[in-house]
Amino acid sequence: MRRTMIGMAVVAAAAMVLTACGSGSGTASGGSGSDIAKATSVTEAGGMDALVAAAKKEGTLNTITLPANWANYGTIIKTFEAKYGITIDNANPDGSSQDEINAVKQLRGQDRAPDVLDLGQSFAIQASKDGLLAPYKVASFDKIPAAAKDAGGTWTSDYGGYVSIGYDPAKVPNPPTSFADLLKPEYKNMVAINGNPTQAGAAFAAVYAAALANGGSFDDIAPGVDFFKKLKAAGNFVPVTGSPATVQSGQTPILIWWDYLQESSVASQLPSWKVVIPSDASYAAYYSQAINATAPHPAAARLWEEFLYSVEGQNLWLNGSARPILLPDLVKDGTVDAAANAKLPPAPAGEVKYPTDAQQAAAKTIVSQQWAAAVGG
Repeated sequence: MRRTMIGMAVVAAAAMVLTACGSGSGTASGGSGSDIAKATSVTEAGGMDALVAAAKKEGTLNTITLPANWANYGTIIKTFEAKYGITIDNANPDGSSQDEINAVKQLRGQDRAPDVLDLGQSFAIQASKDGLLAPYKVASFDKIPAAAKDAGGTWTSDYGGYVSIGYDPAKVPNPPTSFADLLKPEYKNMVAINGNPTQAGAAFAAVYAAALANGGSFDDIAPGVDFFKKLKAAGNFVPVTGSPATVQSGQTPILIWWDYLQESSVASQLPSWKVVIPSDASYAAYYSQAINATAPHPAAARLWEEFLYSVEGQNLWLNGSARPILLPDLVKDGTVDAAANAKLPPAPAGEVKYPTDAQQAAAKTIVSQQWAAAVGG
């Protein structure tokens, strides 16, 4: 499925209380006469009313790689469209973060280029370095922990969760509770991850979590690759992109994936599906939002970001069993959807720790170099 290289928000405070035609030229102006394509805040866009008016005039927002069943994006898209009367054209819903970056480069200057991106943090960081992203700070930017955003506003963490093990009790009578368990002979041809870790963020996270469970560290992801090599040698690894569809078909009765996707995507189709966070490794992460520097609909792109980081948008992610970056503030301010918050899978005890950007980059390189030889393409 779609996700690639999820990124980490290094902050205890947020430790998981945690297209169609458009402006083309990218020069829509707000009420103040400012160039919205260059606006780095709603104030520079002329204020919220001007931003909304400019976005409605554009009439379209191009998103990319947002599956409807991923973190409640189906409802989020419909809510935005209904609220503002703007049509969302969502390209390649099952693509990856690399596909997003490729689209930005290949469709530059075209009306169908993506306006906004939902990226793994390492990809967001690289895209920012490559000058592909527009700096923009949403109204709630100052509430977001420093380690969960680019200081200049080119990317900002949004929602996240924990790597977890899901299983079908009908096919797995003795459920695994750890990575070590997954090597047991009884799980032959049962275990899958969500794609290739050199491209898919959820799969990369699974490798990182496996490394932590097998003597590795944020500085050493190699034991995670070794673990999956052993899993394949044992005959337990299923070399497909694990998804709700492969679970339904019985092809992957055990799936290593984000806890919120296990709950919102798989369990919604298979109510008996069970989810556990591995006892030998707790790995949590956030995805990041960004705006294409040459977005064909710059006003709609900025309005989308404001919507996602509003109380309404954050609670919509929460309703998808994901942990929004502003969850601590929602709880503190009494604006949280209490029922949705209560349904979140229990977080592991203790402080959650995250790799640095440099550690992630190094880990990405190791996986890219070793995965094919150890496990396959």
